[in-house]
Formats: sequence, C-alpha cells, structure tokens
Amino acid sequence: MKQGKILVIDDENQLRKALSRIIELEGYEVFQSENGVKGLKILEKEKDILLVVCDVRLPDLNGLHLLTTIKQNYPATEVILLTAYGTIHDGVFAMKQGAFDYITKGDGDEQIIVTVEKAVEKAKLQQRIFELENKLETRYSFDRILGQSKAILEAMELARKVAPMDSTVLLEGETGTGKELFAQSIHNESPRRNKPFVAVNCSAFPKELLESEIFGHRKGSFTGAVYDKKGLFEEANEGTLFLDEIGEMHPDLQAKLLRVLEEQTFTRIGDTRPTKVNVRIIAATNRDLLKEVSQENFRHDLYYRLSVFKIQIPALRERKDDIPLLVDYFVKIYAAKTKKKITGPSAAFLQKLDAFDWPGNTRELKNVIERAVILTDSSELTPDLLPLEIRLPDAGVTPDQFGTLESIEKAHILRMLQHTGGNKTKAAEKLGIAVPTLYRKLEQYGLSD
Repeated sequence: MKQGKILVIDDENQLRKALSRIIELEGYEVFQSENGVKGLKILEKEKDILLVVCDVRLPDLNGLHLLTTIKQNYPATEVILLTAYGTIHDGVFAMKQGAFDYITKGDGDEQIIVTVEKAVEKAKLQQRIFELENKLETRYSFDRILGQSKAILEAMELARKVAPMDSTVLLEGETGTGKELFAQSIHNESPRRNKPFVAVNCSAFPKELLESEIFGHRKGSFTGAVYDKKGLFEEANEGTLFLDEIGEMHPDLQAKLLRVLEEQTFTRIGDTRPTKVNVRIIAATNRDLLKEVSQENFRHDLYYRLSVFKIQIPALRERKDDIPLLVDYFVKIYAAKTKKKITGPSAAFLQKLDAFDWPGNTRELKNVIERAVILTDSSELTPDLLPLEIRLPDAGVTPDQFGTLESIEKAHILRMLQHTGGNKTKAAEKLGIAVPTLYRKLEQYGLSD
C-alpha cells in the first residue's frame, strides 16, 4: 500500500525523474510536472496530494508565488521548495509563506528523504485535524457558532432570518470575531447551500492581483498572465461570494464591484465580452464604513448597495459569559490533536481569561488555548500556561503610573502586544522597530516567554 501521494514540479527532466524515482522507492505514489500550470491541474484532479516538491525557478510561474497559491487552496498540503541559487532572503520569505522547508539542489538523497518524510507526517496530521474538526461540527451550520450570551444570540437570530433570502449582507465587527463563520452559516442555511461558497480577503492582495482574483483574466492580458483564469465571481456562480475586509478594496475596484452587483455581469481583464453570473454577496469589515464614506475612502453608492442587511458581530469582551463554552470546545479540539487527556481549565485559569480584554477576540482565545494545551503536562489548564499579558495584567498599567522612560516603553510594548493578540511581528511593525529589536527588549524587560 502506498504511503501517500507526492507531486514533483521541476522543468529539469533528468533531475525531476531522478528525484521522483528516489521518492517512489520509499513507497510513495509520485506525480510529475514540468511546469506550474500543469502542477496546479494535477493538484486540482488529485485532491489528496500530501506534499509538493517544487523548483523555485519554473518556466511559467515563480515557485514562491506557486507556494502561496497552493497554501491558499490546499492548506493541508505541505510544500518543499528546491533551488540551485538559495538565498537567506528567499528562504525566510518561503518559510513565512508556509513552506515546510527550503533546500538547495545537490543536497544528499538521505537529507531530502528525511525532509519528505517529516513533511508527509505533518500533512497527514493536518488532514486528521480537519477530519476531527468536521466531525465535531454539527450538520446545521448555525450550531457551529458557540455562545448563549444575549449579544451573540441576537446576531445569530438576524443571520437566521436573512439566510433564506437572497439579500446582500454586510457583517460588521472587529478582527477575530468570526465574521467568516457567520457568512458560511448564512450560506449553508440558504437555498444556495449546495452551490459554491467562495471567500476572498480583500486586504491580502494589491489592487492588480485582487482584480485578477475576483474577475479573472485572459491569457496574455498582462505580464505573468500565462493562461486563462476564472475569477471568483465565476467560481461562485449560483452560490455565495464572501468579500472579507471589503473596506480595504481600492476605489477603482469598488466601481467595478458596484457594476456587478447592479447588473450581475462583469468582464475579465483582457476580455471584450461580458460574463453573466448569479452570485449572492456577503461582505465583511472591521472598519466603520460610514466614516470611510464620509472621508471619501469608500463609495457611498456601494456602501448602500452592500448594507441591505447589516449584522453587528459582537466582540468577545461584550460576551464574556461565552468564554467557558468556547474554552471547552477549543480544549477538546487541541487535546485530541496533541493526544493529551485534559479534563479542562482550572477556576483560576478561567478567572484570568475573564479579566482580559481580548483585543484579538475569539481567534486570540483559540490561539491562547492551543498554546496552553501544547505547554501543559497536567490534566488541568492552569494560569502559568497563559501568556504574560494575560497572566500578569498589572504589567500593562498606563505610562503615567511610571516614572522612568524604560517603564513607559515596557508598558507601551505590552499594550501593543495585547492589541495585536500576541503577534510579535505585527507588534514590531506598529511600534516601528525590527522584530529582533522587539525580542531583545522583551528579554531586557523580563517579558519573554
């Protein structure tokens, strides 16, 4: 029995065949492609490929860009990048984009096989996690939204009422509150439930790439357009298109989107013929769009077209009664993932969670619980497993309570970490310092975990 499917993408025929043979001898089923476009078609056809081993320099696509596409569309699939011209910069970029490893051609067969085995093991674990999460989800989508607080129940009731309609919905709420989960739930309880649900984060792409992503393009319409590409409107035809962070969309694209909403037609980049679609739009934003309209950052006509039915998703600090329920759910997920027997959180652990303000909302809580489950050697979660900003909230008192510049800087760093949900890269960016500098200051002030 084969150990799993692996795809090798490299335009050097001799090297590709040799590498594929080495991997096959280890018991894997190997698919080969000499370019990125063909590789993506193989991935689309063979849904359960565990690992892609890909050259960075391909004749049609850049391997680093191909990596991004693979991780967006096949998150459980791992990617190992091969290069004959390795640089630290490219290696760091590849790892940040989700590559399992970045290795130089010519490394020994044993090293490559060891790396392949580790990547496949991780991919198999990730697939089991997805299966577990699906089993824990109930058939009826709104039951996936956990909570009994008044704020969340009111939002759910509005979502249930609009779900069977074809109305455009605007979900407003802070980052991490679960807006995409609401969008999926509305879709799954609508007449379109058996049609595609397609999501795109408008803040994740520059204008030109977002336009191509949403509307598609014709081959040769711009540099890098090496094949015809369907846009997300076509992918979502008869279903639902979820436009997350709609407030980040460039004004030029806002005009094109408005036209699609009004006419249900659009034109691919480089095409001359319009394409007709039947798509329901659900949009989401963490911005005050009315304020953006008043500042002329967002089109007023598009705002009123999107906000046919608005739903405000409450922040976690507005529904703290739901924290124990959410914690119980996340503990079950990550205890199963780590194969640990955990009975639950201690009373002191829950008290610390209740006292925290949760700037990152439910997503931050989920990350905190995952971290605690990984760290614990006990059957109970205790406060010492929590990040410093939650464990010692007094460390974040306001600067005017201190007398030294160092104390003010320490407090400011802590508040910024709270604001970014513990994300040190984002915190460093907002503080205007390099990430190594932030780590050095955390160590200097005794704040490193």
